[in-house]
Amino acid sequence: MSDPAKCLSHSAPAATTHPAIAQAPEGVEYTCPMHPEVLQIGPGACPKCGMALEPRIVQAVATDDPELVDMRRRFIVTTALALPVLFMAMSDVVPGQPLEHAVGLRLLSWIELAFAAPAVLWGGWPFFVRGWGSLVHRSPNMFTLIALGTGTAFLYSLVATVAPGAFPQGVRLGDGAVPVYFEAAVVITALVQLGQVLELRARSQTGTAIRALLGLAPKTARKITPTGDVDVPLEDVHPGDRIRVRPGERIPVDGRCTEGSSSVDESMVSGEAMPVAKSAGDAVVGGTVNGTGALVMEAERVGRDTLLARIVQMVSEAQRTRAPIQRVADVVAAWFVPAVVLCALAAFGVWLVAGPEPRFTHALLAAVAVVIIACPCALGLATPVSIMVGTGRGAAEGVLFKNAAALEVLSKVDVLVIDKTGTLTEGKPRVVAVDAEPGSAPDDVLAWAASLEASSEHPLAQALVEEARRRGRPLLPASEFSSRTGKGVTGRVGGKRVAIGNQALLDELGIVGSSLGARLEALRAHAATIVFVAVDGHAAGLVAIADPVKATTREAIRALRHAGLQVIMLTGDARRTAQAVAGEVGIDRFEAEVLPDQKEAFVRKLRDEGHMVAMAGDGINDAPALARAHVGIAMGTGTDVAMESAGVTLVKGDLRGIVKARRLSETTMRNIRQNLFFAFAYNALGVPIAAGVLYPLFGLLLSPMMASVAMTFSSVSVIGNALRLRRAAL
Repeated sequence: MSDPAKCLSHSAPAATTHPAIAQAPEGVEYTCPMHPEVLQIGPGACPKCGMALEPRIVQAVATDDPELVDMRRRFIVTTALALPVLFMAMSDVVPGQPLEHAVGLRLLSWIELAFAAPAVLWGGWPFFVRGWGSLVHRSPNMFTLIALGTGTAFLYSLVATVAPGAFPQGVRLGDGAVPVYFEAAVVITALVQLGQVLELRARSQTGTAIRALLGLAPKTARKITPTGDVDVPLEDVHPGDRIRVRPGERIPVDGRCTEGSSSVDESMVSGEAMPVAKSAGDAVVGGTVNGTGALVMEAERVGRDTLLARIVQMVSEAQRTRAPIQRVADVVAAWFVPAVVLCALAAFGVWLVAGPEPRFTHALLAAVAVVIIACPCALGLATPVSIMVGTGRGAAEGVLFKNAAALEVLSKVDVLVIDKTGTLTEGKPRVVAVDAEPGSAPDDVLAWAASLEASSEHPLAQALVEEARRRGRPLLPASEFSSRTGKGVTGRVGGKRVAIGNQALLDELGIVGSSLGARLEALRAHAATIVFVAVDGHAAGLVAIADPVKATTREAIRALRHAGLQVIMLTGDARRTAQAVAGEVGIDRFEAEVLPDQKEAFVRKLRDEGHMVAMAGDGINDAPALARAHVGIAMGTGTDVAMESAGVTLVKGDLRGIVKARRLSETTMRNIRQNLFFAFAYNALGVPIAAGVLYPLFGLLLSPMMASVAMTFSSVSVIGNALRLRRAAL
């Protein structure tokens, strides 16, 4: 039982012992999947529901659960003791002379007691402790009923063995002995232990996804020091350290290349199978795999700040949260145990008054069977196990749910609002066309523009420089650089006077406009920004720069619309650009030139109209709208602020992840409803049968042992159904 003196605050984020995240705390913290507010040092049981606590610390390698080890040992010993008791109790149906005739019922009862006492009192001790704890904390649960059922059967049999004279004459047999039911107590104890073993083993499988993520990070890094390279534990790597990454090794932390060149497998983050070329200045992500080249990198984000650590933390925290649908089970469970006890007392009374002889025996068995079969373990497991498996499956697909509420609500969304830049598009402007006036060459036009813009940090300037490098055009010396706000720049490149900018700049300088009018309009119709280039007072050509739509965007929009979602694009870009992008990807409704506060107001308006709204974005300007939506969806390639404001993060920055997230949400909620139906239907049918309603018609009375089998099966079936989510088609 949980020791209240050791309970801690549950506000801290989930920890992990893997070196990619942080060093483990001195004492391992355990919590309850049904009641995440319960937190203590060391293993134990939840004082509210009685379930075994689980470590909040995620292990990279699966280790033996101490609760599982202990329960398995108790099950083995209890089963070994239960078999002789069961044989003695059933000896009258075995061919040959019954044992009760050979040794007598009184002596047989004492022998059964010798085997049953350690089986029930030692083997079932955890159940009695949890049952008592539930009464102390005024939170009756499944162990209240288990302790009551097995305890009643054992105590009745104990008194019948030690003091048979205390029972009325009508209950006693010929030699004065009273029938005992030690076999029911020990077999029920063994079956409940078996159910706990199966449950604990199944629940341990829900951590597979997190362990797979943790396995992506190496445990050591090769640190470059003044005296040479040294292999150090990952927790000893700090921002600013220089790390050498040899061919074939995993990159240890997030950082930036400073030397060397190679190709890196970033499929963990991007989902792309093709390796990405890396050289000095390029960012690298911890957990990705270096190719055939050697790299030297500078560590920037280590420990809990790495992308991999944040992914693991989000998954772990999401698995500990509760979905709103869990309230249904909570309300039912609050009234369920008292109702079951009343049903058991009613069954006992009816059988005692109107049942066949021996009435007391039938009454006792019916009451115990009702208590055992109605254990609400299946009801309690219905939601949290599905949430744990669902969020783990999402992590494996690159979809991170911050909490269970986001997982539930996403299935109800009917309107999806999407930002343009960085969400529909790549968020990285690049040159899409270079055209030259008669007498000039396109490569020369690009070289003049890139050379003059080389010292600028403007995104369009960087696009020009990157395109020149890609084409192998060397940059020329530039001087007399001058910026014209809102128009462009001027200067000298290779002895020529060069001007780069918009039409307003050409007009200011008195330069005749471009003769490429038709080409100009075609490029603008495709959402391209036009940069004019003039040399020595004459138009030389133009460069078209655009933020390309992601290759997967059109497919994702089609799938979302097919799923019945209304998709709306919301962007701060110019209307003409927004219209071109919307038409290209297949979005009918869009809003352009929208400021961040206007985005939030637009989402609020949709909510006021009764829509369930999801908002997808990647920038700081999207954060207010992400927070306002019922579900915020952030691109993992975007800003930290956006990810903190959102309930769902798409690690790969791919809109197809929204399709997967919605399907996973729908599948998980369907799975939860199935589990709740199984649990409710099972109890609705099981309690009356255990009480004996079929006895008058069919002579059928459910024994406590069969009730325990049915109770165990219900829990295992719910867990098994939840584990199907690991193979669900997304």
